[in-house]
Order: sequence, then C-alpha cells, then structure tokens
Amino acid sequence: MSDREQRNSTQGESRFTTTHWSMVLAAGNISSPDYTRALSTLCQTYWYPLYAYLRRWGCDREQAEDYTQAFFASLLERQGIGKADPKQGKFRSFLLASLKHFLADEWDRSQAQKRGGERKVLSLDIEDGETRYSREPANNLLPEKLFERYWALEVLKQAMARLKAEYVTANKIELFDYLKTYLTAEQDSIPYRDAAARLNMTEGAVRVTVHRLRQRYGEFVREQIAQTVTTPEQIEEEICELYAALAD
Repeated sequence: MSDREQRNSTQGESRFTTTHWSMVLAAGNISSPDYTRALSTLCQTYWYPLYAYLRRWGCDREQAEDYTQAFFASLLERQGIGKADPKQGKFRSFLLASLKHFLADEWDRSQAQKRGGERKVLSLDIEDGETRYSREPANNLLPEKLFERYWALEVLKQAMARLKAEYVTANKIELFDYLKTYLTAEQDSIPYRDAAARLNMTEGAVRVTVHRLRQRYGEFVREQIAQTVTTPEQIEEEICELYAALAD
C-alpha cells in the first residue's frame, strides 16, 4: 500500500470511528456540546416511526400524539437515551423496547396529557403525524414491521436532504431536481440521452453525474446508519434490513 493509500485508509477509519454510535452517545450526555443537536436529530428521525407504531398498535390519533410526546418527555426527564448500550444491539431496537416499557407502565390519559400534551419538550411536528399516516398506502404490517419501514424511510429522507443541501451550496439545484428521480432507478432504465438533451450536457457527462449522485447518496445513507451502530458489519446488516423493510 502506498503512503497516500495508507493516509486515506487512516483518515477513513478515523472518520468511521468518530461516527460510530456518536449521535446516541451525544444525545445521552447532557454535558456534551453536541447534546441538543444530537437529541433533536434522533427525535426527528424516530418520532414518526414511533407514532405509526402506536397507531397500528391500537391508539387513536389523540392517544398516539400524547404518547409520542410523553415518551420523549420521559426520555429527557430520566435521561433515558444515556442508558442505551451499544453492546446490547441496535439503537432503534432499544428505542422500541423503551416505548413498549413506557406503555406498560401505569400511564393514564391525564398523565400523558400532562407530560406530553401541555408542553412540547422538543420541536416535533406530531400534529402532522396523522396527515402523513392517513396518506400512507394501506397495508397489513404488524406494528413492529411498520416501525421498521418508517425508520428506513426516515433514513433515506435525511440522506436525500443532505444530498440536496450539497447541490444547493454548489448552485446546482436544478441539476439535482432533474436527476434525483434516477437515484433508485435501474441503470438500464435511465434515459441518459433525453437527460443530456434537457440539461445541455453530453450523454457521457450525464452518466458520470448520475453515478456520482448515486454514490454520494449511498455514502449519506451509510453515514446516517453509522451514527447508531458500532461496527462496520452492523452497518451492512442495517443496510440489508433497511431495504428489506422497504420491500415488505
């Protein structure tokens, strides 16, 4: 291996090490300088999958809203995220188990309203949850499977948002908006010639741009997943589970 390759490898390992479980650790440590950002990101990622779980579990709209907010309030008050242990498995499994434990406690509606409904512990768009839930295609997925599906969709959504932000910064948003539909398309189905004519680019340039776009998107998906796992093997497992959840 050349010196340059060694440096790149070392840098890659360093970046990887700092991303592993980093968001969970920061969100679980109130003294961390990244506490607020990490906590907000985790809650934004998981609130809707948990809301969908509650709706499928049997809660009506008001109950699902109250319990979702109250659950996050409970996590904050007892610093529950800090109890997550990377040695015990996936963070999303910990979170879902915590919600089930929360539901099993003696929480009546007045407590849920007091803890979650009267004050928002985080800026969550829970009121929009039912709108999203009502627009979802009908399916017979179990609550746990539904949670997995919406977790996967949130990971892809956040990766897409980061990708879009890069193109906005580079003043290439029109290019992104046109080509983003090809991110998950089969290579053979992409109309490179039509895209080239529309974008005033050569067909070869479009092929390279789409390849880089897909590659960068994949990197962001991996980075999102890496923040809540501890090993490279778990990243691969999570990616497989992500696509399996979307296929259900």
